[in-house]
Amino acid sequence: MILNTDGTKPIYMQIAEWLETEILQGKFTPDEKIYSQYQLADLFTINPATAAKGLTLLAEEKILYKKRGLGMFVTQDAKKMIRHRRINQTLKKLVDEIVEEAEHLHVKEEELITMIQEAKRNREGDAE
Repeated sequence: MILNTDGTKPIYMQIAEWLETEILQGKFTPDEKIYSQYQLADLFTINPATAAKGLTLLAEEKILYKKRGLGMFVTQDAKKMIRHRRINQTLKKLVDEIVEEAEHLHVKEEELITMIQEAKRNREGDAE
């Protein structure tokens, strides 16, 4: 992953989102230790305090928990919580925006569904 330092999203939030994606993809499982702030700082060439802020954000959201002296670990329900939040906040917002734009362009529902199915097939083809 390459961080977007020119964008509007703070780096610590990008780190948190990247870690969430790693959890969603099964690269970290419940009760497994996650990267330390120093490992993240080295990995992304950022300040350890910035990395720590991303970890703290996930701890505040109960995605991670801290074991004193050992580091941060993935909670049991992390994957479910991340998925739920991303569906309800991110995905629904994107769908609303797509539907609104489709209405402005007079795109019929069937055509929009076909576009979504085609995009999904293209992504599946890229993954092979």
